[in-house]
Amino acid sequence: MERVIKSGIGWRIGWNPDAPEFKGLIGTEDWAIELTEAELNEFCRLLYQLADTMKHLATELMAEEKIACEAESNLLWMEVEGYPHAYNLRFILNTGRGTEGAWPAAAVTELLQATRMLKVF
Repeated sequence: MERVIKSGIGWRIGWNPDAPEFKGLIGTEDWAIELTEAELNEFCRLLYQLADTMKHLATELMAEEKIACEAESNLLWMEVEGYPHAYNLRFILNTGRGTEGAWPAAAVTELLQATRMLKVF
C-alpha cells in the first residue's frame, strides 16, 4: 500500500501505512499535524459521529438556527458549529502534543468525503 494525500481548498488529509509512528496527516494549506493511526481513526470516527448528529438535527431546527455539537474521546475533542448543512470544525488533540486546529464550513464537506476514501477504518 502506498502513501495517500488528498487535498482541496482549505483542507488536506493523508495516510502513510509505512510510516513508523505518525501514519496520518490532517491540516490546511497553512498548517498540518501528523497523527498516529489511532488518532487518525478517532478523528474520522468522531467526525462521522458529529456529521451524523448534524444531519439528524436538521429536521428539528428552523432554517436560521445555528447549533454547536461536541464529541470527545481520550485522544481528541472535536466540535462542529453552524448550520446542519454548513458548519465549522475544530479539534484539540488530547495526547501529549496538545495541538488545536480548525476548518471553515466551506472545507468541511470535502474533508468529510475525503476521510471516507482515505482508507478503510
